[in-house]
Formats: sequence, C-alpha cells, structure tokens
Amino acid sequence: MHAEAPPHPLDSWEYRWGDSPLDANGAPQWLDSDTSDWQSVTSPSNPPGREGHQHLWLRTTLPDGEWNDPVLYITSINLISQAFLGDELIYQYGEFDEQGRGDFAGWPWHMIDLPDDAAGQTLTFRLYSHYTSIGLWGEVQVMERIEVLKQVIHDSAQDLGISALVLVLAILATIFALIGQERRGFMAIALFAYASGLMLLAEAPARQLIADGALAWDTLRAGSYYTLPIALGMLLSHWLEGTARRWITRLWALHLAYLAIAIGLVQLGVISLSNTFPIFDVLLAVTMPIMLLLALFRFRRLNLEQRLLVLSFTFYAPLLLADMVVAHGFVAWRTVPLSYGSLAFSLAIAAIFLWHYRRTQQQLAMANDTLEQQVATRTAELDQLVRELEGLSFEDPLTGLHNRRHFNTVFDHECRRAQQHGSQLSLLMLDLDHFKDINDYFGHDAGDAVLVKMASVLTQHFMDLGIVCRIGGEEFVALLPGSSAKTAESSANSLLASVAQCACVHQGIPLRRVTLSCGIATYPDHTHDPHKLLRLADEALYHAKRSGRNRCVVWSEAFEEHGFMLGRQQHQ
Repeated sequence: MHAEAPPHPLDSWEYRWGDSPLDANGAPQWLDSDTSDWQSVTSPSNPPGREGHQHLWLRTTLPDGEWNDPVLYITSINLISQAFLGDELIYQYGEFDEQGRGDFAGWPWHMIDLPDDAAGQTLTFRLYSHYTSIGLWGEVQVMERIEVLKQVIHDSAQDLGISALVLVLAILATIFALIGQERRGFMAIALFAYASGLMLLAEAPARQLIADGALAWDTLRAGSYYTLPIALGMLLSHWLEGTARRWITRLWALHLAYLAIAIGLVQLGVISLSNTFPIFDVLLAVTMPIMLLLALFRFRRLNLEQRLLVLSFTFYAPLLLADMVVAHGFVAWRTVPLSYGSLAFSLAIAAIFLWHYRRTQQQLAMANDTLEQQVATRTAELDQLVRELEGLSFEDPLTGLHNRRHFNTVFDHECRRAQQHGSQLSLLMLDLDHFKDINDYFGHDAGDAVLVKMASVLTQHFMDLGIVCRIGGEEFVALLPGSSAKTAESSANSLLASVAQCACVHQGIPLRRVTLSCGIATYPDHTHDPHKLLRLADEALYHAKRSGRNRCVVWSEAFEEHGFMLGRQQHQ
C-alpha cells in the first residue's frame, strides 16, 4: 500500500483544432503526432482561435504520484469526448458518428480510471462541441477514487440541504395557497420555490450518486431554471399595477412560451438541450433586470412581505447572472453559490409564513376539529425551520463581517484555486492588543463598539484586496488571493498605522488608543500546503505579541526552530 498522494491538477496542456485522420488500422493519427501543429495553452477550456471549430484535441502528461486507486476527476466536458492513454482508448463520453460528431449527453462530472503505470504517459482528449464552450471545464486533476467521492459529497451537502429546505417551504406555500386568501401570490411563491429547489438538486454533484442519467438531470435543471423568471413575473404582476404590470406580464409570458417551445423541441429531437441554454441566458440577462427595476421603482408602494421577497430576488439575480457568466467561459471557472440566493429566498418566505401564521391557524381551527393537530404539527415544523435557518447564518451579528463558518468555506476554495493555478495566497491574522483591558475598564458595550469600529476599518482597508472575517472574540483574519508576502506586509503596516490614529469614543467618552498585532503567512513562500497558512499566520501573530505588539510579523522558519509557538496561546 502506498501513502495517498494529494490531488494533482493537470497543467502544461497542448491543443490543436480540427479532427484527426485515421491510419490504416482505424486509429487517430494525431495520437502519435509530435508536429508543431500542437500549441501550448494554460487551461483545457476554450483555447484561443476557435473561429467556428467544433472539434478539439487536447493532450498533457500525467504526473508522478503514489496513488492507491488513481482516477482522473473532471468537473464537466463540453460536450462529448474520448480519452486516450498513449494510443489506447480508456474512456468515452457520448457517441461519435462517422463525421466525429454526436448528440449532447448531459453535463455530469467524470471519474476516469487510470492504471498504476499511468505516470509520465501522454493523456489525449478528442472533443466535439457545437456549444458556446468547448473543452474540459472546471477542475481537472488526478485523485484517489475515495477522495473524489468525499469531495462530491462535501461539495453537495450545502446545496442538498438548502434544496430540501426550499422544497419543504414550497409544499407549505402550496398549502397556504389552497387554504388562504392570497392564493395567486402563494402559488407564485410555491412555483419559484419548486423551481429553485429542484434546480439546486439537479446541479448538486451528488445527483449522480442518487440516480444515473446525466441528460435527465440536465433536462430537470433546464426546466427548473427556465421556470424561475415565469414564477417571478407572475408574482410581480400580481402585486404591481398599470404599465408595470402589463410589461411584466408580457415578459413572463415570453419566458413561458420559450419554456414550452424549447423543451418541446428537445423532446421531439429537433434541437439539442445544450443549445437552449445560451438563448435563454441572453433572454434572462435582459428580462430579469427589467422585472426587478420595475419592482424596485415601486418599492415604497409594496407591503413588508412583498418588500422582503423583492429584496431576496434582488440578491438572487446577480448570483444567477454570475453563474451564467462562468458557465459560458467569460471568466475563469469558479463555484457560484446559488444556494445563498435560495437561502435568502427561503428566509423571506419563512418570515412571510410567520407573518400569516396566526390568521392561517384560525382558519384551520375553524375547518374541523381534526385539523387542530395538523396546525400544531405545521407550527412545530415552522419553528424548526426558523432554528435551522438561524444556524445557517454566515454573518457575525455584531460586526456584520463574515464569520468563521464562511471563512472555512472560502479558505478551502481559495486554497484549491491557488494550488490549481499556481498563484500566491496570503493570510493575515489580526488581533486587538489589550482588548481585555477595554472591557474591564470601560465595559463590554464599549468593547463591542471598538469591535464594530475595527470591522469597519478592516472592511474599508481590504475592500479591493480580499475578504475579512471575524473568527472569534477580538480576532480577525484577512484572506488576500494573488497577494505576495511583501504586498500583504505593506498593506498590514499601512493598516496598523491607520488603526493607531483612530479615535474610539463610546457614549461621548474617549477610549484608550487601540492597536493591532498582525501575523502573515503566504503560499507558496512559506508552505507547500496552503491549508497550513492559518497555523503559520497564528505563529507569526504570537511572535508579534511577544515582540511588543502593535506590529506586523511575517512567518519565518526561525519561529519553529527557536520554539516561539509551543502551543496555541491566548492573545491579550
């Protein structure tokens, strides 16, 4: 048994447009080609110079590594592909005809088995796509099979949890529509909830572990995705009046017609499902901002529950547009947290359910005696949903900064991204000096005021560099993708100087001067594993505290050699 090697992203790609002729044995001649027609490219997704080409060949060399059960993990392929190891066909997705073309088969993730002696061999892909994108999309790396499954489950947990929550709320909205007075409004809410919940389910990587059939999942995803603006338009047209209602009615009717025509033509085999996405995305990019602008223009005329939903839609819309931009390759691949938009919508409709609860309870109690137990059951379910929603918060309630849970998610993503792209990643641990003295002399309210002030200063200072989170007490962390240790140190020193000049006042009483200590660690300068940055930055912070506070210290191997960090200490 070998020790498990970490995931290894593939790089040093080469590509060439067109399709390979076959030799006398029917094998592609380009598998043995070392001509200058191959060109280097940094990413296997959408190489330059496509100019209408629908065939693409990619190749790279598999890395060395001691894997027990190695596989090649690929987030997605546009659209169908064959994979060759040397001159041997080891994987095929989709069916190629005699012209080297084929039908869209869906967008699953792929796990390609690799032999034990694959290291150092040439891996070649033959691809065909009539879609806006071509190539290998997302992550492409050699991993242990079990690690792929763990990653799939980890990456799906949040989406599946929120999907289940949204679908439960959709059922509750349906019930409210059947027994309440605002039937049309609640039916539109239910339709939007069903669509967003099913779309999250159909996009979660774990869908392939639930049931096979990539094309069926993508058809469900398309139908749900295309229904979102219909439900939004139906709800807004129910609330608004006059010209705004007429325009929004026309827009959601246009989307309804597109949904019926597109899915109908796909089922008849006239067009490919993949080709319906770009047209819809262009349509959505135009109609959704118009709908939201019309609603926001009449925002003051809406009641409280209507405003909550409009605000949740306003938060959801940019995420949909960002996901659209990533999907079409306008920006580099990254995960867009659509589940956050669904969560915001869930919070809004949960609040509306509570708003309508008392009246609904009375109506149910009057129906017949047997419904009383059902009302109690639904009340308990709603209370449980509220507690679950509160537990899903990613925001620190005092400072408004992201909390430790959000940091863990972003940190893990940025670590993988830095490893994949070979980019720098700096992490700053920041701690208020002698914060306990402020609480002791001026009270905890004054301490809270100082924390809020520092959060504002940190947010403003790192606005264009990265993200800032409060990870506990008076301790903050700043994550700076693409920043070197020198840049991070310069920024930190500038911050410390600014903080030292801040005048903190609470209830008219000037507080003592507040200073910060900072520890910095940078990947790959200080470690080959970016996940160790948190510990290294903490060691540097501890050294800054020992050295007198109100200073910035960059991590050095000398810290460990001289025993500066024998264990986690309480910073003062």
